Amino acid sequence: MSGSMKRRRISTAMAPAGVARTKISTTVASETLEFLDRKVRSGEASSRAEALDAAIARIRKLENRQRLAAATAAYFGGMTQSTADAENSLAADLASASLGVDYDKEL
Repeated sequence: MSGSMKRRRISTAMAPAGVARTKISTTVASETLEFLDRKVRSGEASSRAEALDAAIARIRKLENRQRLAAATAAYFGGMTQSTADAENSLAADLASASLGVDYDKEL
């Protein structure tokens, strides 16, 4: 870790119970700071840290979706015809079985 970036664990009310936050000091673009402050002013976040955490969580979610899409495409792109037939049969069976489920009552 560089000498200009210091990390220490601190506990805050915003962090989930039992989870410590890591304090960082960094420089950001003025547009980034305005974005974080806008989230706080609008009530979407209670602090800059919470706004940043929410933005990073969204990016992580998008990256995870991209990885899943790529893995799914690779899986289906590389399967044999007999495996594809088995997948299609399973999908049809699951779709048929789900017709009898009342998802509102399952909650």
